[in-house]
Amino acid sequence: MKSINIQDLLIWEDRDFFAVNKPPFIATLEDRSQPVNLLSLAREYHPDAQACHRLDKETSGVIIFARNPGAYRHLSLQFQHREVTKIYHAVVDGRHEWHEKLVDAPIAKNDDGTVSIRKYDGKPAQTWFTTLQLFRNHSLLECRPITGRMHQIRIHLTLLQAPITGDVTYGGKVFYLSSVKRGYNLKKQEEEQPLMKRMALHAKSLVFKDMNQNLVTAEADYPKDLHALVRQLSLNG
Repeated sequence: MKSINIQDLLIWEDRDFFAVNKPPFIATLEDRSQPVNLLSLAREYHPDAQACHRLDKETSGVIIFARNPGAYRHLSLQFQHREVTKIYHAVVDGRHEWHEKLVDAPIAKNDDGTVSIRKYDGKPAQTWFTTLQLFRNHSLLECRPITGRMHQIRIHLTLLQAPITGDVTYGGKVFYLSSVKRGYNLKKQEEEQPLMKRMALHAKSLVFKDMNQNLVTAEADYPKDLHALVRQLSLNG
């Protein structure tokens, strides 16, 4: 991975917090398989930085860091009491027209690092879904998780038979440009690569209260790969 300067990722800051637009393929916290993580980069910018929440390694988007222990506690309590509004955008397989569709299905962790819907021993989990744009064989959705379970959006969308595009763990299909672009030709001996080498999930925005109880909205633009996918679907799909 090319070197990352945390200041290039900054989208908002004040004296207590700063928000960054996390690139895909970097862990939020320390990861034994990867020498660089977002927290270590954040501490180069501010030595006392603490991540107030985390995203999966593949997921891009908004992450908030606290500059001091008081700020960390302040925001951690808001997450704990479900007072933070979290908005994700996802491209999913299939056409799905929803407005404020609620999935209320308990989630349990499996031994292999995945999760499943389990009524009897799962933890409560709720997510709202709204369609933002329809394409020929895909949909762009707004996802608003109320709880914060591991892989919650991913498994809830699979339950709706709308897995996230590229999320092969939970039934999503890899997206190839040839599937939407007529006359798409590869050179001889060349194997087509996916347009997006990860699942199409992005943490678009977070709304929380700062230390003065003012509402703050931190919003993150799409990274290049997701922007390219949505553009191609808009043009061809």
